[in-house]
Amino acid sequence: MDEQVKNGGAADVGATHASPLRQTPLRNLPAGWRWVRLGEVMPDNVASVDPSAFPDEVFSLFSIPAYDAGQPESLPGRSVGSNKQAVLPGDVLLSKIVPHIRRTWVVGNQTGHRMIASTEWIVFRASDIDPHFLRFRLNEDVFHQQFMATASGVGGSLLRARPALVARVPIPLPPLSEQKRIVAILTEQMAAVEKARAAAEARLEAAKALPAALLRRVFPQGPAPGPAQPVRDTTVGATHASPLQPLPAGWRWVRLGEVCRAIRGITFPKGAARSQPFDGSVPCLTTSGVQEEIEWDTAQFVPVQFVRDADQFLYKGDMLVSTANSKPLVGKLARVRDVPGNVTFGAFTTVVRPLEAAEPEFLFRLLRTERARSYFFTKSSETTNISNLRTEDMLALPIPLPPLSEQKRIVAILTEQMAAAERVRAAAEAELATIEALPAALLRRAFNGEL
Repeated sequence: MDEQVKNGGAADVGATHASPLRQTPLRNLPAGWRWVRLGEVMPDNVASVDPSAFPDEVFSLFSIPAYDAGQPESLPGRSVGSNKQAVLPGDVLLSKIVPHIRRTWVVGNQTGHRMIASTEWIVFRASDIDPHFLRFRLNEDVFHQQFMATASGVGGSLLRARPALVARVPIPLPPLSEQKRIVAILTEQMAAVEKARAAAEARLEAAKALPAALLRRVFPQGPAPGPAQPVRDTTVGATHASPLQPLPAGWRWVRLGEVCRAIRGITFPKGAARSQPFDGSVPCLTTSGVQEEIEWDTAQFVPVQFVRDADQFLYKGDMLVSTANSKPLVGKLARVRDVPGNVTFGAFTTVVRPLEAAEPEFLFRLLRTERARSYFFTKSSETTNISNLRTEDMLALPIPLPPLSEQKRIVAILTEQMAAAERVRAAAEAELATIEALPAALLRRAFNGEL
């Protein structure tokens, strides 16, 4: 190995290491460890293979897509489009393409076919390095920062690490027996982390499902399951095509249009909207502003002359609904909780404005139920790029309506329960973030000689 780095701690490699972009001090290592430049474990020549010269031979191809899929591809030579690298069991592969995505792969010996790899891999091969130890090192944060400093290109899929610079990066190397001990510990710890991560992800998904579960408990979902008889409601004025659940005393089924108004957004010529305000302009929200909450900073600015009526401004208590969008997003809505001045809304959105018989927050929660979203999805038109929800179809949605006092009571309970659900979700996210930070901490300890 390179005389400068083979014999021990930082003193043996000089005070600093010339990294691709800067001088980086090398720290002292535990007894028996040494600094090794990656070039020392990169073979001088990796044999090239032209699979098309062996059209009927089946190869095991270690490609970037195969890595993402979790296993090498088995392909006949005729199906492999270009020259590849011949790789051996125990080789360690490091993806040089799109280097911010960490891809490292240890070549196994279980394939039964000649093994080849994409030229987008940097190949490492050495008898005195445990391949799994090297794989762990190549996934570690300190190395990744150094690795990114070797990249060149204009970004995206054109960004690549440069092997000649990667070869100059030093890594700390303990004796082989210590490498194997570290690998055994890390493998066990990483498996425990993965198990904890899966459990935390399940808890987070359960926490995210809580709001919908709370809404299901509060609002009758109808149509009723099973062979229930249709419910005739004189308020609605006709027998519904599908059965509606019987309601608690004092509740009634009504059409959405009986308890709110719908106001379509403004239209304006293409090119009239600007990203910055100008004299005589007004902010205009579009479908991109309809998220969990109204995203006011997405507004464009249009001449106020296109607002034909005061109803086409937003008011506190309104619900802004996306009524022309990709089909899964049709019917998505956000509540207008406050308004920063005069703001209008575009033609791909519709405002639902509650009347006196409906508590705005009650109606908002109801329209976010799975039943309402499913109704909007079903009623939206089928088109290639964009689906539309007609106002008359939206307003025909049957909704269960209790007395106003009961609506207010339900809103108070739901508000408290939703806040509790949000706390549960935040705690689950914090737990998951803590677990996801563990691998980096474990690798850092391992390569500091602290395991």
